[in-house]
Amino acid sequence: MGFCILSLLNLFAFLIFASSVHARGSVHARGIRGPNKYSFKRNYNITWGHKNVLLLNQETEVQLSMDQKSGSGFESYNHYKSGLFHMRIKLPEKNSIGIVTAFYLSSPRSAVNDKHDELDFEFLGSNGPPYTLQTNVFVNGQGGREQKIKLWFNPTKHFHSYKILWNQFRVVFYVDDIPIRVFKNNAKIGVSYPSKPMRVIGSLWNPESWASNGIKTDWSQAPFKAKFQDFKIHGCTLQTVGNKNCHSSKLWWNSKKYQSLDVQEQRAYQNVRRKYMTYDYCSDRSRHPKAPPECRRNK
Repeated sequence: MGFCILSLLNLFAFLIFASSVHARGSVHARGIRGPNKYSFKRNYNITWGHKNVLLLNQETEVQLSMDQKSGSGFESYNHYKSGLFHMRIKLPEKNSIGIVTAFYLSSPRSAVNDKHDELDFEFLGSNGPPYTLQTNVFVNGQGGREQKIKLWFNPTKHFHSYKILWNQFRVVFYVDDIPIRVFKNNAKIGVSYPSKPMRVIGSLWNPESWASNGIKTDWSQAPFKAKFQDFKIHGCTLQTVGNKNCHSSKLWWNSKKYQSLDVQEQRAYQNVRRKYMTYDYCSDRSRHPKAPPECRRNK
């Protein structure tokens, strides 16, 4: 009983602190302060599973469905070289073990000699709490940089905000404006960094082979449904300014404010790592007897 009370107090304290970071507006840039009313079709198109996609609320919300025959997905029309990319998502309810809801950036893949870049939010299906969020970073076709956290809220009940900041200095993953992962540009010490033009993608699919710890998906629970909102994109397209100018400091997401975490953000980031991280590739000695060189610099 005492442990439960202590856990609740710790969570309450974290939420108070998180709301303080949220109130300071660390990533509330240029009007990104809540749900916007951008039409899905303005920046995105459906790419697969068309019969399992439903446009709602005057096309400002999309529902992706997954049944035993097919999942579904969408992607942006344009490729981007930098920006702050965001989506509000509500995850599938019921027992969704084996189903993954994804929001990510990716450059084109190749079946032969793949060299794509990718930045992933992957929400692993669950049969109740805890709910696991996995992030990953691919560079030149090489991933294996998984980190997992347990979310401190129920992501199936309400929409929550997920953002990826990507500029020439760092990649930051945010959950409700709280930084949960940082991947810095450490090219100077030989660490590859994402640099290829990438699309913004959302999908609902079934990677049961790795996402369910050997538990089979219960298809009697289908169809599984995930909802997405906020389709405005704050990013630099090659069509607009060209390759080099996507790193211009005149673009607000490349300005000094977005080159490092401030004191409050850093404190919130460390708090998430300490209380909610359940797996970090940097600490997995079965895979990496010696921690990869970027690990110490990304803390």
